[in-house]
Amino acid sequence: MANTIKDQQDILAKLNITALNPMQEEAIAVIEKTTNTIILSPTGTGKTLAFLLPLIAVLDPTIDEVQALIVVPTRELAIQIEQVLRVMGTGFKVNAVYGGRTMAKDKIELKHTPAILIGTPGRILDHFDNDRFSKKSIKTLILDEFDKCLDKGFDDEMKGIIANVPHINKRILTSATQNIEIPSFVRLDQPVLINYLKEKKALKLDIKTVISATRNKSQTLLDLIHYIGNDQGIVFCNLKDSITYLSSFLTKNKISHSCFSSEMEQHDRDRALIKFRNGTSQLLLATDLAARGIDVPELKHIIHYELPQTLQEYTHRNGRTARVNTKGTAYVLKWEKEDFPEYVKNPNRLNISAKAIRKPQYWETLFISGGRKDKISKGDIAGLFFKQGGITKDQLGAIELKQDCAFVAVPKAIANELVNKLSNTKLKKKKVRITVLE
Repeated sequence: MANTIKDQQDILAKLNITALNPMQEEAIAVIEKTTNTIILSPTGTGKTLAFLLPLIAVLDPTIDEVQALIVVPTRELAIQIEQVLRVMGTGFKVNAVYGGRTMAKDKIELKHTPAILIGTPGRILDHFDNDRFSKKSIKTLILDEFDKCLDKGFDDEMKGIIANVPHINKRILTSATQNIEIPSFVRLDQPVLINYLKEKKALKLDIKTVISATRNKSQTLLDLIHYIGNDQGIVFCNLKDSITYLSSFLTKNKISHSCFSSEMEQHDRDRALIKFRNGTSQLLLATDLAARGIDVPELKHIIHYELPQTLQEYTHRNGRTARVNTKGTAYVLKWEKEDFPEYVKNPNRLNISAKAIRKPQYWETLFISGGRKDKISKGDIAGLFFKQGGITKDQLGAIELKQDCAFVAVPKAIANELVNKLSNTKLKKKKVRITVLE
């Protein structure tokens, strides 16, 4: 299945992309004719598509074995890449495996071997060690966000994975961070470097300091939220305890939000992102886990409630806004007696005494107990809500379809009415339960 120009145009149309950017064009041209490639480019510049398009071009549809392995540092990034590949509609089977979901699900899906396997280091190595599929046809190895994959905590897993794939003839490493030492066991001989980290993207990011009169900055955060208005954003914290405290504080002040950290179960992390993507949550209270590798909408701002320890994490957090060709703002909350780390370079102080007009929360998320495995499509769900629910197109928000369930955003004012009207009705041949997602 050669990835012809026509095929590529079809794929871009499915992804609602009109044209590739210069980094993607250069990466595709280099990867096609190079054994080892490193792509360095800021968060949000489309590195995923830059390696997926040339990857698809080298896959052989006559081989019923894993041909490409994509190793990622987080579950969310594995899911995101899997979703992109499914939307691309390549015809090749793809599966994502990661900790936090049952091994039984992995085993069932891997009985029908995918051409592309995406996963976190520990889960991939588990499947390798138990010989759940042949590894002899794996010719392409991609380490996405390789600086995290090659972090000391993953060293043993990464060594084990690479030792199991001796037939690799193409390696692609990506990162949004420079100056990362690549261990010798990766066997990255004479790589071609594609470096877009020096682009003028930083000029589109405005960094502003908001001064708090007290060490506890929660009231200052609330004042900033009222200053900003209804725009969605991520509030970055260093500790789970900070997220827990702020969540309680924002709930009391009727600010819609979700929480996101590595301490949470995967099930809860997935739902937090769903509610943030569809507009049910205005804010995502998160640790640095959300600094990269998650699928969220374009953001006009992020907020550093607590500053990270390193410039690297500060940069990745800021990369969640001012993405590609858009402008963005990073707000830094600072207690007036607090000293900035050296990496924060004299940002402008902001007066937040003015208040924006805030509108009440509009969207609510409904859970539907049926998904792809029940042959249910997004069109089926839309039809149910239009015909039996009696809502208009403007009242139907984002629909996210999973393997065994679905999530739909609807106006908060009619959410309970729709639950009462539609729960226990049939979608295709399945009677589905519909509830408000807590």
